Amino acid sequence: MSVLIGGAWPYANGSLHLGHIAALLPGDILARYYRLKRENVLYVSGSDCNGTPISIRASQEGVPIKEIADRYHAEFQKTFTDLGFTYDLYTRTDGAFHHKVVQNIFLALQENGYIYKKEIDQTYCEWDKQFLPDRFVEGICPVCGAHSRGDQCDNCSTILDALDLLEPKCKICGNPPTVKKTEHFYFELSSFQKELEQYVASAKDDKRWRENAINLSQRYLNEGLLDRAVSRDLPNGVPLPVKGYEEKKVYVWIEAVSGYYSASKEWAEINQQDDQEFWQRNTKAYYVHGKDNIPFHTIIWPAILKGVGVSGLPTHIVSNEYLTLEKKKLSTSKNWAVWAPDILERYHPDSIRYFLTVNAPENRDTDFSWREFIYSHNSELLGAYGNFINRTLKFIEKSYGGDIPQVETDSEVEAKIDAQYQKTGGLIESGNMKAALEEIFGFIRFANKYFDEKEPWNEIKTAPASCAATIATCVLAITNLVQLLHPFLPFSSEEVKRTLEIEKLEWSFMRNKTVKISNIKPLFERYDIKRIDEELEKLLSQSK
Repeated sequence: MSVLIGGAWPYANGSLHLGHIAALLPGDILARYYRLKRENVLYVSGSDCNGTPISIRASQEGVPIKEIADRYHAEFQKTFTDLGFTYDLYTRTDGAFHHKVVQNIFLALQENGYIYKKEIDQTYCEWDKQFLPDRFVEGICPVCGAHSRGDQCDNCSTILDALDLLEPKCKICGNPPTVKKTEHFYFELSSFQKELEQYVASAKDDKRWRENAINLSQRYLNEGLLDRAVSRDLPNGVPLPVKGYEEKKVYVWIEAVSGYYSASKEWAEINQQDDQEFWQRNTKAYYVHGKDNIPFHTIIWPAILKGVGVSGLPTHIVSNEYLTLEKKKLSTSKNWAVWAPDILERYHPDSIRYFLTVNAPENRDTDFSWREFIYSHNSELLGAYGNFINRTLKFIEKSYGGDIPQVETDSEVEAKIDAQYQKTGGLIESGNMKAALEEIFGFIRFANKYFDEKEPWNEIKTAPASCAATIATCVLAITNLVQLLHPFLPFSSEEVKRTLEIEKLEWSFMRNKTVKISNIKPLFERYDIKRIDEELEKLLSQSK
């Protein structure tokens, strides 16, 4: 089976915060899991280096757009590497390869009769002497009354046009824009209404999408799909491949989602592979992102793929709700955020991965609090998982000279371990990462209880044969936990894998190896609870 996993493309205009990581982490969990199953996996993403956010940042700093894009693309690559993300290709949208693929998609849509040209009204700034991209206009959302950008309201998820906004202002200078006539190309999204209704209904029946994706997609379809501008007057982006219109750019909403296709093609060229199998009807195609990106992945991208004749539509939409911070909405402008490069300097990447998975905003907004983060690490990663491994291996080191007892293991525990693969795997495949990790930690608590009840420190004196079986069974649990936890906690899994000299991980029951254990050190360090107040103080001071 072929599995395509696409992680949303972050804008290269500022550092990644934990909200971004929480939304994107399920993609890496899926990729690692399917690779353990020996499936054919392609996991792609990249930095969105085109469009308005980067040009705004460049204009604020007085530097070229490319300088901003280069800076944050390099930072993103390091952040994802430090967090253990295993993209097959992490690329960028300002490269020649991406530009060419997007232009080909535009031309294919045009050739197939889905693109037309018309004169429209567009916001224009008399002070800055330029047409304003929708994100350059801010005002009041006409639907919910919240402060909004001109392309989409983050509060109610309505896709907007800058002309829809009440009390509009130019983001560059703050003055109200005027309206002028200009010519643009449009994508005939409305012609896909019936096909997309059937597509979304099928996803709902199969329960392959998260509920927020179903509900929001049905809302757009119930309101009736409208044709969308596919070109814009932008300072940076993919030039329109139409003679006389080269100064205009392919609008970001069609250009960015096409990045999954261009990244796939780029990966194929780099590795001399054929990527066609990842775009077939029978491909499992996961798209991983936050809820603000839902309509682009469930309505617009499927319509584009249908328009160019590609049958491999998104099959699984893994769309998180929002992560809040200390009970307040994340705000990059107010610096109310925990920045990924910063937290990675001081905390174990598996601590971050664990907390953002077990507290994932899968079906509702969830909160990141420093108190919960520190206590969760100390009680679960260190106190449950790390402690079980440490007490078992230390016992072997002390009582068996480092040799794992080579005896039969407890058949009931074996059956329980074997069942974990099916239970956990099913949850991961359906996008329920939180429940999958909770399932594994339920087994870890069982394993600790098993160790406590057997009392090997007494058993070795009163019933040495039984003690050998107890310890061999505990090692069996650890051996398989290395595999079960690998998608979630890759760094600590790798450490235990080396200790037990496991050559190759796979998603199936594994027997103990014959190895010599020595020099056992704790898997995790305890975080001093004083850090809670220190981190809160730092957060409050940075956001003033």
